[in-house]
Amino acid sequence: MNLNRSLRHRSVRLGIGLAALAVVASACGGNEERSVTSSAENGSLIVGIKYDQPGLGLRNPDGSFSGFDVEVAKYVADKLGVPADKITFKEAPSAQRETLIQNGEVDYVVATYSITDSRKEKVGFAGPYFVAGQSLLVADGNTDITGPDSLAGKKLCSVTGSTPAQKIADEYPDVQLQPFDTYSACVESLRNGAIDAVTTDDIILAGYAAQYPGELKVVGEPFTTENYGIGLAKDDTDGRNKINDAIEEMVSSGAWEKSFDETVGASGYQLPAAPTVDRY
Repeated sequence: MNLNRSLRHRSVRLGIGLAALAVVASACGGNEERSVTSSAENGSLIVGIKYDQPGLGLRNPDGSFSGFDVEVAKYVADKLGVPADKITFKEAPSAQRETLIQNGEVDYVVATYSITDSRKEKVGFAGPYFVAGQSLLVADGNTDITGPDSLAGKKLCSVTGSTPAQKIADEYPDVQLQPFDTYSACVESLRNGAIDAVTTDDIILAGYAAQYPGELKVVGEPFTTENYGIGLAKDDTDGRNKINDAIEEMVSSGAWEKSFDETVGASGYQLPAAPTVDRY
């Protein structure tokens, strides 16, 4: 084989190898970012939600989804031109939300997702669409725990990758923090006596307390402010603006309050003041 033929064969083999790598990278998702607007124009959306939060984001036994976050997600989708039956809901655990967005596996996330500066370095946010505060869930007969200052030496459960877990780690070092993957797992550990309390946002805890009346209760006053945003690709400015428009319309039209009453209202959690969208 002469030198020219040998070089041509090597070039062909290299080209085939690079093409194969490109196919693998594409199949794995890579760092591809979805555009909310483009997806909506194609007639469907993939939305990340929680599957285990009563009143907020819950997968029901029949496979349907319910909760305030679900209603917000549907309202936004409708304003983007996508009907509810064209939404694919995907589970978005706290520790995976940024990854799901960055890998292009979802178009946006509505999952009790607090807006923070560190998260804004990785993803974009529309909203807030709700303002909550961190609190504590304990057994109904517990009188020892009344707020974060009474947690020293107690076994406290929260979720990996959540702002409540980070708050406790940073400011209450005497607490025995036990991070789990989901809040539902924390609640089960509380119910069987393996831990003393669960901490996350008050609206989430209210849903669990309502799920187990007479068994669990929320105690103390909220000790943080959590602005819930809708997460999307960091540079999707058009998508963020359109979602912000939808949130503002949901509030002004009365649909926001109606959705809250029909989902969270049964827990006894009081309707807070409507949020003001921050168009940063």
